Amino acid sequence: MSSLQQTPQGERVHIALFGRRNVGKSSLINALTGQTVSIVSEVKGTTTDPVSKAMELLPLGPVVFIDTPGLDDEGDLGSLRVQRTLDILNKTDLAILVTTAEAGIGSCERQLVERLREKKLPFVTVLNQIDRLVPDPEAIRAITGETGSPVLAVSSVTREGIDGLKSALIKAVPDADGDRRIIGDLLQPGDLVVLVTPIDSAAPKGRLILPQQQVLRDILDTGAAAVVTQVPQLAGVLGGLTAPPRLVVTDSQAFGPVSAIVPQTVPLTSFSILFARYKGDLATLKAGADAVAALKDGDRILIAEGCTHHRQTDDIGTVKIPRMLEKKTGKRLVFDHTSGIQYARNLSDYALIVHCGGCMLNRREMLWRIAQARDSGIPIVNYGVLIAALQGILPRARAGLQRPAAQAR
Repeated sequence: MSSLQQTPQGERVHIALFGRRNVGKSSLINALTGQTVSIVSEVKGTTTDPVSKAMELLPLGPVVFIDTPGLDDEGDLGSLRVQRTLDILNKTDLAILVTTAEAGIGSCERQLVERLREKKLPFVTVLNQIDRLVPDPEAIRAITGETGSPVLAVSSVTREGIDGLKSALIKAVPDADGDRRIIGDLLQPGDLVVLVTPIDSAAPKGRLILPQQQVLRDILDTGAAAVVTQVPQLAGVLGGLTAPPRLVVTDSQAFGPVSAIVPQTVPLTSFSILFARYKGDLATLKAGADAVAALKDGDRILIAEGCTHHRQTDDIGTVKIPRMLEKKTGKRLVFDHTSGIQYARNLSDYALIVHCGGCMLNRREMLWRIAQARDSGIPIVNYGVLIAALQGILPRARAGLQRPAAQAR
């Protein structure tokens, strides 16, 4: 299937495999996916970085399996790999603890189980390699007692137990927020939404950016209709409608001119603000915007993005937002940047965290990042909320998120 037709990774259930080296995590993920996703070797430490594979796990739907380095890796590099493995917990919806009858449950498995319980993450325990050593019932009972989770005996080589494991995973996946929508809960069938999508140099050639695609799809799934336009055509589009649209959604960077064009009687919000409530915590992000007024000369600002992309000359994260913040506050500020899976370890170094909309992150990881900031006592805001606040139109943008009366009851 073309990557353009696949469910975005941030919308998939994340199922991660954890365990020591050479307990067969890589061969197990290959058996689960039916593909050679990870390199399999008798040499310990073959998997040195997390490996992800998106697939359909019916009847559950789209998932992403994540293979991880061994929890017992050694040396300086090994410690870094173990930390990278533990970082995967922040995006994991369901964990698979992999061991063998020979390895059993040791200190690294116990520590992982403790972390899983702290994070309230569901997990299943897999006793792998039963083609090499058949476990006796007493061993299985002992592992069940240690982990407190179901234990499934499987062989990645003969595929014995693999179908049963898939069924167990489907049952163990936590209930998704089935009612959580990007925009659909704000609409009723037949509503019209105007999407303002500036096409600038950062937009992928021939495509809309991912948040715009996802909002458009959610509108269609609701039975509503959408008109997609750019800022210069917006006034003409609105003037040609026989009735006002239910909502106008704009790219955050066009908030100013769009707000001037859209009548005050028409609800207005942004793609980034929609994602703030869909994947994050809008109240916390709004408080982060309020904290801008307290910034002082020399304060450090962390600008964090959930993906990596080619930086343009006037990039929003490295150029536009720093420029807007310094202009608004009149202060000399210091900016640090992270992107992709990296997230600063010591958040207490910062006076403010400015995060992207998180379209490439799943909800669990976005909420974890927000929680890390909150626990460190550092305000956090996302791009869209910040830009709306700096332009003085955040109250209007938040008001645009009101549900129709029929759904609000």
